[in-house]
Amino acid sequence: MAKLPLPKEEYLYRGHAACPGCGAPLAMRYTMKALGPRVIMNVPAGCTPVIGGVWPRTAFKFDMMDHAFESTGAVSSGIRAALDAKGIEDATVLGWAGDGGTVDIGLQALSGAVDRGTDFIYVMMDNEAYMNTGIQCSGSTPIGAWTTTTPLGKKCEIILQRKKKIMEMMVANGIVYGATVNVAYPEDFVKRVRKATEYEGPKFIHALSPCAPGWRVDTAKTVEVARLATQTNMFPLYEVQGNEYRLTKTIKERKPVSEYLKTQGRFRRISEDMAIKIQAMVDEEYEELLRKVEQSKG
Repeated sequence: MAKLPLPKEEYLYRGHAACPGCGAPLAMRYTMKALGPRVIMNVPAGCTPVIGGVWPRTAFKFDMMDHAFESTGAVSSGIRAALDAKGIEDATVLGWAGDGGTVDIGLQALSGAVDRGTDFIYVMMDNEAYMNTGIQCSGSTPIGAWTTTTPLGKKCEIILQRKKKIMEMMVANGIVYGATVNVAYPEDFVKRVRKATEYEGPKFIHALSPCAPGWRVDTAKTVEVARLATQTNMFPLYEVQGNEYRLTKTIKERKPVSEYLKTQGRFRRISEDMAIKIQAMVDEEYEELLRKVEQSKG
Protein backbone atom coordinates (compact mmCIF):
# COMPACT_ATOMS: atom_id res chain seq x y z
CA MET A 1 0.00 0.00 0.00
CA ALA A 2 1.39 3.37 -1.01
CA LYS A 3 1.97 5.68 1.93
CA LEU A 4 -0.06 8.85 2.09
CA PRO A 5 1.75 11.93 3.46
CA LEU A 6 -0.10 12.96 6.59
CA PRO A 7 -1.54 16.48 6.52
CA LYS A 8 0.45 18.86 8.71
CA GLU A 9 -2.58 20.62 10.14
CA GLU A 10 -3.37 19.71 13.74
CA TYR A 11 -6.88 19.96 15.22
CA LEU A 12 -5.98 18.46 18.60
CA TYR A 13 -3.60 20.65 20.56
CA ARG A 14 -0.90 19.50 22.96
CA GLY A 15 -1.83 19.44 26.61
CA HIS A 16 -4.98 17.39 26.25
CA ALA A 17 -6.23 15.36 29.19
CA ALA A 18 -6.02 11.80 27.84
CA CYS A 19 -4.07 9.14 29.77
CA PRO A 20 -0.47 8.48 28.68
CA GLY A 21 -0.43 5.92 25.89
CA CYS A 22 -4.13 6.38 25.08
CA GLY A 23 -5.10 5.49 21.53
CA ALA A 24 -8.07 7.87 21.40
CA PRO A 25 -6.08 11.11 20.77
CA LEU A 26 -4.30 9.37 17.89
CA ALA A 27 -7.62 8.26 16.41
CA MET A 28 -9.00 11.77 16.79
CA ARG A 29 -5.90 13.40 15.24
CA TYR A 30 -6.01 11.13 12.20
CA THR A 31 -9.76 11.55 11.75
CA MET A 32 -9.53 15.33 11.87
CA LYS A 33 -6.50 15.41 9.57
CA ALA A 34 -8.66 13.53 7.08
CA LEU A 35 -11.74 15.70 7.48
CA GLY A 36 -10.37 19.21 8.09
CA PRO A 37 -11.95 21.95 10.21
CA ARG A 38 -15.50 21.95 8.78
CA VAL A 39 -16.66 19.23 11.15
CA ILE A 40 -19.34 19.05 13.82
CA MET A 41 -18.46 16.18 16.12
CA ASN A 42 -20.92 14.77 18.62
CA VAL A 43 -19.92 12.39 21.39
CA PRO A 44 -21.65 10.65 24.28
CA ALA A 45 -20.46 10.59 27.87
CA GLY A 46 -17.11 8.86 28.08
CA CYS A 47 -13.39 9.56 27.75
CA THR A 48 -13.57 11.81 24.70
CA PRO A 49 -15.34 14.83 26.25
CA VAL A 50 -12.75 14.71 29.02
CA ILE A 51 -9.79 14.67 26.64
CA GLY A 52 -10.44 18.27 25.62
CA GLY A 53 -9.59 19.51 29.12
CA VAL A 54 -11.29 21.84 31.57
CA TRP A 55 -13.29 24.91 30.50
CA PRO A 56 -12.55 27.67 29.54
CA ARG A 57 -9.62 26.01 27.75
CA THR A 58 -9.88 23.16 25.27
CA ALA A 59 -7.48 21.07 23.20
CA PHE A 60 -10.05 20.72 20.41
CA LYS A 61 -9.82 22.95 17.35
CA PHE A 62 -13.23 21.95 16.01
CA ASP A 63 -16.88 22.11 17.01
CA MET A 64 -18.00 19.40 19.40
CA MET A 65 -21.10 18.73 21.48
CA ASP A 66 -21.65 15.99 24.02
CA HIS A 67 -24.89 14.28 24.92
CA ALA A 68 -26.44 11.22 26.56
CA PHE A 69 -24.70 7.87 26.22
CA GLU A 70 -27.21 6.24 23.90
CA SER A 71 -27.80 9.14 21.52
CA THR A 72 -24.92 9.44 19.04
CA GLY A 73 -26.89 8.23 16.02
CA ALA A 74 -29.96 10.31 16.86
CA VAL A 75 -27.96 13.48 17.54
CA SER A 76 -26.04 12.98 14.29
CA SER A 77 -29.34 12.84 12.38
CA GLY A 78 -30.52 16.00 14.16
CA ILE A 79 -27.36 17.95 13.34
CA ARG A 80 -27.55 16.83 9.71
CA ALA A 81 -31.20 17.92 9.48
CA ALA A 82 -30.36 21.32 10.96
CA LEU A 83 -27.50 21.87 8.51
CA ASP A 84 -29.72 20.84 5.60
CA ALA A 85 -32.44 23.25 6.78
CA LYS A 86 -29.91 26.08 6.77
CA GLY A 87 -28.52 25.05 3.39
CA ILE A 88 -25.06 24.27 4.79
CA GLU A 89 -23.51 21.58 2.62
CA ASP A 90 -19.78 21.85 3.30
CA ALA A 91 -19.79 20.64 6.93
CA THR A 92 -19.24 17.00 7.88
CA VAL A 93 -21.35 15.48 10.64
CA LEU A 94 -19.17 13.18 12.71
CA GLY A 95 -20.68 10.80 15.27
CA TRP A 96 -17.95 9.54 17.61
CA ALA A 97 -18.52 6.90 20.28
CA GLY A 98 -16.74 4.08 22.06
CA ASP A 99 -17.51 0.41 21.68
CA GLY A 100 -19.98 0.35 24.59
CA GLY A 101 -21.75 3.41 23.24
CA THR A 102 -21.98 1.73 19.85
CA VAL A 103 -22.42 -2.04 19.99
CA ASP A 104 -24.46 -1.96 23.23
CA ILE A 105 -26.12 1.18 24.57
CA GLY A 106 -26.14 3.27 21.39
CA LEU A 107 -26.93 0.52 18.88
CA GLN A 108 -30.59 1.43 18.44
CA ALA A 109 -29.83 5.09 17.75
CA LEU A 110 -27.07 4.19 15.29
CA SER A 111 -29.35 1.74 13.49
CA GLY A 112 -32.06 4.39 13.26
CA ALA A 113 -29.65 6.91 11.73
CA VAL A 114 -28.59 4.33 9.12
CA ASP A 115 -32.25 3.49 8.43
CA ARG A 116 -32.93 7.18 7.78
CA GLY A 117 -30.00 7.35 5.37
CA THR A 118 -28.38 10.12 7.40
CA ASP A 119 -25.42 11.61 5.55
CA PHE A 120 -22.76 11.33 8.25
CA ILE A 121 -19.63 9.49 9.33
CA TYR A 122 -19.76 7.39 12.47
CA VAL A 123 -16.46 6.44 14.12
CA MET A 124 -16.55 3.66 16.70
CA MET A 125 -13.45 4.02 18.86
CA ASP A 126 -12.98 0.44 19.98
CA ASN A 127 -10.92 -0.02 23.14
CA GLU A 128 -12.84 -3.24 23.84
CA ALA A 129 -14.49 -2.38 27.19
CA TYR A 130 -16.22 0.41 29.14
CA MET A 131 -12.90 2.00 30.09
CA ASN A 132 -14.17 5.38 31.30
CA THR A 133 -16.32 3.84 34.02
CA GLY A 134 -13.85 1.27 35.29
CA ILE A 135 -13.06 -1.38 32.65
CA GLN A 136 -16.35 -3.29 32.47
CA CYS A 137 -16.97 -5.89 29.74
CA SER A 138 -18.73 -4.60 26.59
CA GLY A 139 -20.14 -6.38 23.57
CA SER A 140 -16.80 -5.70 21.90
CA THR A 141 -14.58 -7.27 24.58
CA PRO A 142 -12.56 -10.13 23.05
CA ILE A 143 -12.66 -13.69 24.30
CA GLY A 144 -10.50 -14.30 27.34
CA ALA A 145 -9.92 -10.68 28.26
CA TRP A 146 -9.94 -9.68 31.92
CA THR A 147 -12.32 -6.89 32.89
CA THR A 148 -13.78 -5.92 36.25
CA THR A 149 -16.98 -7.78 35.31
CA THR A 150 -15.08 -10.78 33.88
CA PRO A 151 -12.48 -11.10 36.62
CA LEU A 152 -10.94 -14.47 35.60
CA GLY A 153 -10.20 -15.49 39.17
CA LYS A 154 -9.51 -19.10 40.19
CA LYS A 155 -13.22 -19.90 40.41
CA CYS A 156 -14.25 -17.98 37.28
CA GLU A 157 -14.49 -19.47 33.83
CA ILE A 158 -13.22 -17.62 30.78
CA ILE A 159 -16.18 -16.22 28.88
CA LEU A 160 -16.31 -17.57 25.34
CA GLN A 161 -18.41 -14.72 24.01
CA ARG A 162 -17.08 -13.39 20.73
CA LYS A 163 -17.00 -9.71 19.85
CA LYS A 164 -20.16 -8.50 18.18
CA LYS A 165 -19.68 -8.33 14.43
CA ILE A 166 -20.62 -4.68 14.27
CA MET A 167 -19.36 -4.17 10.72
CA GLU A 168 -21.55 -7.02 9.48
CA MET A 169 -24.50 -5.54 11.35
CA MET A 170 -23.93 -2.15 9.74
CA VAL A 171 -23.51 -3.63 6.26
CA ALA A 172 -26.80 -5.48 6.69
CA ASN A 173 -28.32 -2.27 8.05
CA GLY A 174 -27.46 -0.35 4.86
CA ILE A 175 -24.29 1.72 5.22
CA VAL A 176 -22.83 2.97 1.94
CA TYR A 177 -19.22 2.60 3.08
CA GLY A 178 -17.43 0.93 5.99
CA ALA A 179 -13.81 0.35 6.97
CA THR A 180 -11.73 -1.00 9.82
CA VAL A 181 -8.75 1.16 10.82
CA ASN A 182 -6.00 0.90 13.42
CA VAL A 183 -4.13 3.75 15.14
CA ALA A 184 -0.91 1.85 14.41
CA TYR A 185 -1.39 2.53 10.68
CA PRO A 186 -1.96 6.31 10.43
CA GLU A 187 -1.64 6.60 6.64
CA ASP A 188 -4.29 3.94 6.09
CA PHE A 189 -6.44 5.51 8.83
CA VAL A 190 -6.47 8.91 7.10
CA LYS A 191 -7.03 7.35 3.69
CA ARG A 192 -10.11 5.37 4.81
CA VAL A 193 -11.74 8.34 6.55
CA ARG A 194 -11.10 10.52 3.50
CA LYS A 195 -12.63 7.87 1.30
CA ALA A 196 -15.73 7.86 3.48
CA THR A 197 -16.31 11.50 2.54
CA GLU A 198 -16.70 10.49 -1.12
CA TYR A 199 -20.06 8.84 -0.43
CA GLU A 200 -23.40 10.35 0.47
CA GLY A 201 -25.27 8.56 3.21
CA PRO A 202 -24.27 6.70 6.39
CA LYS A 203 -20.62 5.66 6.66
CA PHE A 204 -19.14 3.55 9.47
CA ILE A 205 -15.49 3.47 10.61
CA HIS A 206 -14.43 0.82 13.14
CA ALA A 207 -11.20 2.07 14.78
CA LEU A 208 -9.06 -0.09 17.07
CA SER A 209 -7.76 2.12 19.88
CA PRO A 210 -5.82 0.60 22.81
CA CYS A 211 -6.41 1.63 26.43
CA ALA A 212 -3.17 1.16 28.38
CA PRO A 213 -4.77 0.81 31.86
CA GLY A 214 -7.55 -1.46 30.59
CA TRP A 215 -5.35 -3.64 28.43
CA ARG A 216 -2.66 -3.76 31.11
CA VAL A 217 0.17 -2.69 28.79
CA ASP A 218 3.12 -0.34 29.14
CA THR A 219 2.04 3.12 28.00
CA ALA A 220 5.01 3.20 25.61
CA LYS A 221 3.87 -0.04 23.94
CA THR A 222 0.28 0.70 22.95
CA VAL A 223 0.97 1.39 19.27
CA GLU A 224 3.19 -1.69 19.10
CA VAL A 225 0.41 -3.80 20.62
CA ALA A 226 -2.18 -2.29 18.28
CA ARG A 227 0.02 -3.17 15.30
CA LEU A 228 0.22 -6.78 16.55
CA ALA A 229 -3.59 -6.97 16.50
CA THR A 230 -3.52 -6.57 12.73
CA GLN A 231 -0.32 -8.60 12.20
CA THR A 232 -2.02 -11.58 13.92
CA ASN A 233 -5.42 -11.10 12.18
CA MET A 234 -7.09 -10.33 15.48
CA PHE A 235 -8.10 -7.05 13.83
CA PRO A 236 -7.78 -7.28 10.02
CA LEU A 237 -7.99 -4.11 7.97
CA TYR A 238 -10.58 -4.04 5.18
CA GLU A 239 -13.26 -1.88 3.62
CA VAL A 240 -16.78 -2.48 2.38
CA GLN A 241 -18.49 -0.52 -0.39
CA GLY A 242 -22.08 -1.61 -0.53
CA ASN A 243 -21.62 -5.38 -0.28
CA GLU A 244 -18.14 -5.50 -1.84
CA TYR A 245 -15.27 -6.36 0.49
CA ARG A 246 -11.60 -5.50 -0.06
CA LEU A 247 -8.55 -6.01 2.16
CA THR A 248 -6.74 -2.72 2.76
CA LYS A 249 -3.76 -4.30 4.50
CA THR A 250 -2.33 -7.70 3.55
CA ILE A 251 -0.09 -9.36 6.11
CA LYS A 252 2.57 -11.40 4.30
CA GLU A 253 4.00 -13.12 7.37
CA ARG A 254 1.20 -13.47 9.87
CA LYS A 255 2.22 -13.74 13.51
CA PRO A 256 0.59 -16.18 15.96
CA VAL A 257 -2.23 -14.85 18.11
CA SER A 258 -0.37 -15.98 21.24
CA GLU A 259 2.25 -13.29 20.54
CA TYR A 260 -0.49 -10.65 20.76
CA LEU A 261 -2.08 -12.16 23.87
CA LYS A 262 1.21 -12.31 25.78
CA THR A 263 1.78 -8.57 25.43
CA GLN A 264 -1.25 -7.71 27.59
CA GLY A 265 -1.96 -8.29 31.25
CA ARG A 266 -5.68 -8.64 30.55
CA PHE A 267 -4.96 -12.05 28.94
CA ARG A 268 -2.50 -13.23 31.57
CA ARG A 269 -4.73 -16.06 32.87
CA ILE A 270 -5.29 -17.67 29.47
CA SER A 271 -4.02 -21.24 29.22
CA GLU A 272 -2.17 -22.65 26.21
CA ASP A 273 -5.29 -24.66 25.29
CA MET A 274 -7.41 -21.52 25.36
CA ALA A 275 -4.86 -19.67 23.23
CA ILE A 276 -5.12 -22.47 20.66
CA LYS A 277 -8.93 -22.15 20.64
CA ILE A 278 -8.69 -18.39 20.16
CA GLN A 279 -6.24 -18.92 17.30
CA ALA A 280 -8.76 -21.28 15.66
CA MET A 281 -11.55 -18.72 16.05
CA VAL A 282 -9.39 -15.96 14.56
CA ASP A 283 -8.45 -18.21 11.62
CA GLU A 284 -12.10 -19.10 11.05
CA GLU A 285 -13.24 -15.48 10.98
CA TYR A 286 -10.37 -14.43 8.71
CA GLU A 287 -11.19 -17.22 6.25
CA GLU A 288 -14.78 -15.99 6.24
CA LEU A 289 -13.53 -12.48 5.43
CA LEU A 290 -11.34 -13.82 2.60
CA ARG A 291 -14.34 -15.64 1.12
CA LYS A 292 -16.26 -12.36 1.02
CA VAL A 293 -13.31 -10.64 -0.63
CA GLU A 294 -13.12 -13.37 -3.28
CA GLN A 295 -16.86 -13.29 -3.88
CA SER A 296 -16.65 -9.52 -4.35
CA LYS A 297 -14.22 -10.05 -7.23
CA GLY A 298 -17.09 -11.76 -9.03
